[in-house]
Amino acid sequence: MPELPEVETTRRGIATIMTGKVLQNFVVYESRMRWPIPDDLATTIAGRRVLSCGRRGKYLLINFEHGTQIVHLGMSGSLRRVPVHETRRKHDHAEWIFEEARFLLHDPRRFGAVLWHDAARGPVDKHPLLAKLGIEPFDTQFTPDYLYQRLRGRTQAIKQTLLAGDIVVGVGNIYASESLFLARINPRTAAGSLSRARCQTLTQAIQDTLHNALESGGSTLRDYVNATGEPGAYFALHSAVYEKSGQPCLLCATPIKRIIQGQRATYYCPKCQRR
Repeated sequence: MPELPEVETTRRGIATIMTGKVLQNFVVYESRMRWPIPDDLATTIAGRRVLSCGRRGKYLLINFEHGTQIVHLGMSGSLRRVPVHETRRKHDHAEWIFEEARFLLHDPRRFGAVLWHDAARGPVDKHPLLAKLGIEPFDTQFTPDYLYQRLRGRTQAIKQTLLAGDIVVGVGNIYASESLFLARINPRTAAGSLSRARCQTLTQAIQDTLHNALESGGSTLRDYVNATGEPGAYFALHSAVYEKSGQPCLLCATPIKRIIQGQRATYYCPKCQRR
C-alpha cells in the first residue's frame, strides 16, 4: 500500500502543476471504488481553480475555494501525470484535465477513493475519514513525551499500535518494520511497556525513516509510481529488514525473520531487536 512518503511524493508532484490552475474537466471512467465516486463531482469542480494540494495521513487533499477533493490511492494505486495525447490505460478510473496537463488515477484493485467535502460543512479535517487520525509524524507536537503518554496502558504489540494510525499517521507496514529496526525494538513488544527513553529512540527512528524515504521519493512497491509515472527508489537500495527474510542483518549478520501480525508481514532481526 502507498504509505506516507509515497503519498507525500505524489502530493509534491501534483502541487507543482495543479496549484493555481483551472480544472477544465474531471472525468470518471469507473465510479465503483471503495466508496462510489459522487455522480455530480465533475460538475461540482469543473471550471474551478485549484488553490492548493495538501495531505492528511495517506489522503491527498485537492483544495478548491468551495471544498476539497479527498483522494486515497488504495492498495496499489497511483495518481500520475500523463502526456496530453497518451491513451488511457486499463484501470485508469478517473482523470483530471487541465489546459496543459492530464492526471490519471490508476487503481487495479479499486480500493482507492475520490470523494468531495463541501466547504459549507466545515474544515476538511472534520470529515469522518480524517477526524480520528493521529498526529503527523513531522508535527512539532510529535514528541517522545507525546508518544510515551499515548502508549500508556496499551497491551497491543507496538507494530500493530503504530499501524492503527490513531497516535501517529503514516507509519504503515513497510516503515513500521524499518523504524522498529532502527530503534532496536522487537515488533511484538507491548506498546505500553516502552520506557520514555525507548519512546525517544522510536520517535526519532520514525522521523528519520520517513525523512529518508521522502528524500528518495518513496519505496518501490510493486505497483507504485510517483506523480511523473516513475517508480520510487528508496527501499530497492536501502531497506534494512523489509522483504529481506533469511538475509543477514546489516549489523550482526543474524538472518532476518518474517512473522505475521494482524495479517501483515513483519520483518525484524531477532538479535538486534530482542526486546
